[in-house]
Amino acid sequence: MEIFSPDRVHKLYPDARSALAGIVRDGMLLAVGGFGLCGIPEALLAAVQESGVRDLTIASNNAGVDDWGIGLLLAARQVKKMISSYVGENGEFERQFLSGELEVEFCPQGTLAERMRAGGAGIPGFYTPTGVGTVVAEGKEHKEFDGHTYILERGLVADLSLVKAWKADTAGNLVYRRTARNFNPPAATCGRMTVAEAEIIVQPGELDPDQIHTPGIFVHRLVHNPHPEKRIEKITTRENNSREVF
Repeated sequence: MEIFSPDRVHKLYPDARSALAGIVRDGMLLAVGGFGLCGIPEALLAAVQESGVRDLTIASNNAGVDDWGIGLLLAARQVKKMISSYVGENGEFERQFLSGELEVEFCPQGTLAERMRAGGAGIPGFYTPTGVGTVVAEGKEHKEFDGHTYILERGLVADLSLVKAWKADTAGNLVYRRTARNFNPPAATCGRMTVAEAEIIVQPGELDPDQIHTPGIFVHRLVHNPHPEKRIEKITTRENNSREVF
């Protein structure tokens, strides 16, 4: 009889490069968590860039900035198509799109999140009113329910999902922190293979089960990134109108 050993469920790899070894290839569809630069799997994205794979399709809420995150892949011409909601902060993205070098599928933010969630839940498609009457609806099935028009959106199943957690155990259970709990949970579930990076790694049993956002069943590999840069896209400060008293 086989005896269970906790070591058999450990998914921790020594670094991002080894965590992606043997699973990244040309032409993959990647689902990437994060919102702008908040909660992006920066170490894993840098490792994808270093791997040199090309012709990637990336589903992500946006493309970040020119020199970080997905911007690294765009700058290296490794992306052939983006499935995104907002792309306004990346100049290289804009240049490639306008010059015809990059294919873009615009997808409303809530629709993209639901496409990832549906893909992870085994739901092939769903109807939504979002996008009816716009370019988003072009070429998609329309159907009426209770006098209202809806369009059919397909669930999204990625070849590989890359996500960022605040804390994880070595079995792959993930906890996100504050705003970083954005597109990471649905992205984690929709990948045929999911690799996560986390700032803090603990042993199985140390996480409160009620606080786990992504169960380890969805996570295949894990890498420790204890010192992420956490860049800020735009720093906005409020003008100080108070009178100084000396």
